[in-house]
Amino acid sequence: MQQSEYDLTIIGGGIVGLATAYTFLRRSPSLSVCVCEKEATVGQHQSSHNSGVIHTGVYYPPGSQKANNCTKGRKLLLEFCHEQGVAYRTCGKVIVATEESEIPYLNTLAERAKHNGVSIQPLSGEELKKREPHVRGVEALEVFDAGIIRFKDVCHKLYDLIQSHDGTVRCGSALEKASYQNGVWSLSTSTGEIKTKRVITCAGLYSDRVARLFGHHPSLQIIPFRGEYYTLTKEASKFCQALIYPVPHPLYPFLGVHLTRTLDDIVECGPSAVLAFSREGYTRSHISLGDLSEVLTSGRFWKMAAQHWKFGVSEMATSFVKERFVRAVQKLVPAIRSEHLIPGGSGVRAQTVAADGSLVGDFVIEEACGVLHLLNAPSPAATSCFAIAAELYERSENILHSS
Repeated sequence: MQQSEYDLTIIGGGIVGLATAYTFLRRSPSLSVCVCEKEATVGQHQSSHNSGVIHTGVYYPPGSQKANNCTKGRKLLLEFCHEQGVAYRTCGKVIVATEESEIPYLNTLAERAKHNGVSIQPLSGEELKKREPHVRGVEALEVFDAGIIRFKDVCHKLYDLIQSHDGTVRCGSALEKASYQNGVWSLSTSTGEIKTKRVITCAGLYSDRVARLFGHHPSLQIIPFRGEYYTLTKEASKFCQALIYPVPHPLYPFLGVHLTRTLDDIVECGPSAVLAFSREGYTRSHISLGDLSEVLTSGRFWKMAAQHWKFGVSEMATSFVKERFVRAVQKLVPAIRSEHLIPGGSGVRAQTVAADGSLVGDFVIEEACGVLHLLNAPSPAATSCFAIAAELYERSENILHSS
């Protein structure tokens, strides 16, 4: 019979939730730990629907949660991969200014890299050609320590390790209700009742809804954005050697359409960033009337739309008109043509929006009623998963051991 009482229960079996469970089990082996995941297996959403890039911290303002956790997390992730035999490759990347107007922000990224301890090298247009012969740019930054990985491999390894450390992972176990009495949380799930002393939520696309089940009123709301990818034909894959990124727009938390040579030696191009009509809306036709209604009746959404409607219209057009996507890729690699691009996969980003309609870019953790809620964990959360897990452990340690 499956155990139903635990010291700690983690809601969400994505890469951060799994890394958190593993961290607790390693640091406090006497604790009984359970992970509840609503899907049939772990890492089914943002953890596996991404470009698989190991980030370095070059983009993030010094002192931000993203900067601190990315640089620490990358080191911890690679140590984990070495210990556990998880495949990855350090291939480096170039961030390319395709016109003179982008150079000032490229210089800002160079300054951030220095503050964050990221190894970089400025490249002239001629030097860029030696690194990526088919790329057009006036200047670039070479980021040496960027890499690629299959984050789903990390998830599956963590799943095995949690169980080997006497932890529990309940898949197909969706949280339906939570109540608190006499120092114990009672969690009603689709696989039965769980009693637990403490809870950490790492629910990704559902982080705000899950927080509300625990009586918390989160400061943020999830607005789902779909990122769509194309893959290059085998003939055209020669146009990309490793990772090719544009200079991102300084006002948005999206990195723009980029090219990634994956661990499987396939070149992906993307993503776009368009409003998804479902929190799991991986295709245009996937519509949840409940999810869509929640977005369209939200004042936060309309405030966000008023501030960023030009960007939204442009991204939507890029999604529906392939030639616009082609032109975005051609800004970086002019030789790529429409026939080189084959529709690929997609992902959904859990973009959080504040009350004033602003897009929240940094990681956000809120605590209420003894429960820690990871409310915002966008990219580079996968790279940062062990650093975020360590922070959740440290914030929980005194509470857990004083119980």
